[in-house]
Amino acid sequence: MTSPKFNRRLLPLVAALSTPPLCVFIMLVAFGAVDFGPAALGTAATVLLTGLLLLPYGTDLADVAGYARELGRGVETRPPALRTGLVADVLTALGQLRRNWRARTDELTTLVRFHDALFESLPSPLFLLNRQRRIVRANSAARKIFGRELQGRDLAGLLRHPALLEATDRVLKGQAGSDVEFALPGPIDREFRAMLEPFSEAGSDGTVAILSLHDVTALKQMEQMRADFVANASHELRTPLSVLLGFIETLRGPARDDIEAHERFLAIMFEQASRMSRLVADLLNLSRIELNEHTRPDGQTDVATIVRRVADGLELQAGQRDMRIELALPEGLPPVTGREDELEQIFQNLLDNALKYGRAGSDIAISARLTEDLPASLAARARRAIAVAVRDQGEGIAREHLPRLTERFFRVDAARSRQLGGTGLGLAIVKHLVNRHRGQLTIDSILGKGSVFTVYLPIEEA
Repeated sequence: MTSPKFNRRLLPLVAALSTPPLCVFIMLVAFGAVDFGPAALGTAATVLLTGLLLLPYGTDLADVAGYARELGRGVETRPPALRTGLVADVLTALGQLRRNWRARTDELTTLVRFHDALFESLPSPLFLLNRQRRIVRANSAARKIFGRELQGRDLAGLLRHPALLEATDRVLKGQAGSDVEFALPGPIDREFRAMLEPFSEAGSDGTVAILSLHDVTALKQMEQMRADFVANASHELRTPLSVLLGFIETLRGPARDDIEAHERFLAIMFEQASRMSRLVADLLNLSRIELNEHTRPDGQTDVATIVRRVADGLELQAGQRDMRIELALPEGLPPVTGREDELEQIFQNLLDNALKYGRAGSDIAISARLTEDLPASLAARARRAIAVAVRDQGEGIAREHLPRLTERFFRVDAARSRQLGGTGLGLAIVKHLVNRHRGQLTIDSILGKGSVFTVYLPIEEA
């Protein structure tokens, strides 16, 4: 059925098609060929018949127009059933248009979802900004750092770094992109590199620029560590070199003919040269270990056998200080994945430290056990591990120094360490070797009672 609105639009077409017969009837009446009554009746019949003939076509056009309006509003509806074939091509074209529109809509929806997922999943904090410097949108990484309620906030409310805000204002005014580095204070200060880029066209939501933050804290720390390493290494080498040069100059000058001075100075020179040799060897060793730290070693190794071999090799050194090495190594410990020489170096360094810093006449206890009670960071990667503990009865270490013990060249008592022949790299080597074996080193100490160094080596489950 056609709508009344459409019927009114149909009237001019009916009138136009009825005009020629109407003119004929008027001429026939004028020439007296037909009476007025029959002429009027014929005219009415012509108009009515024309309207009846056009009604199905008008109905089809009205249905197709309604169908097109529903599609325009995004309403999915079935195509109308046509009464004539006149508008079938129009309906076919609309159907094709509907399919193309649906395919394009699905494609755009998929693309938008992908871009949304990509924006959300990027690890660096991202902000979309409008011309008023307000945040239009922020990704998940940004919300984790700055909180969830970010949309609509002025960037200055989050980041109060003047150089960053000035660079942002320049970009929002149409200038080229810019980079700014700034520090974000907190419980742990973090360094960021901010990158600002304008869009060639404003988005429908008002976005005109994007701000990305890249965490460069680790890079800054590495640069500082490198600088500290060079400074420390230079200092450690400069001291024995200065001693050697001083004694050489003395032996070539005032003490040229002093045999007693020769003997005394040569002994000191040998000691200093040996210290430099140990330092260079440890530096090269540490560099090699760090190079391979991210590659886990292959092969299965018996930890108890390695510990016994290390203890046997240091028996003489222990005897010189009237110390004993006590072993508590149960039978049947499962093997661990690792290299024998590297595991031997771990326990060699730990036992050597225990002998150096333990009290003369005391005992060094080395124990091993299979345990499921693991440190938190290791428990996330393994269920069981072999824990090898080296316990001394030395002076102990203050708690505030424990986190720094594995740093390069860090010494609690630098003078005593040098006197005992330490290079300050032994525990750093231990830490990196344990990391290479995917294990963990823990340190406990009580002042006046001694220290315990425990190495956890994970067991691979079958």
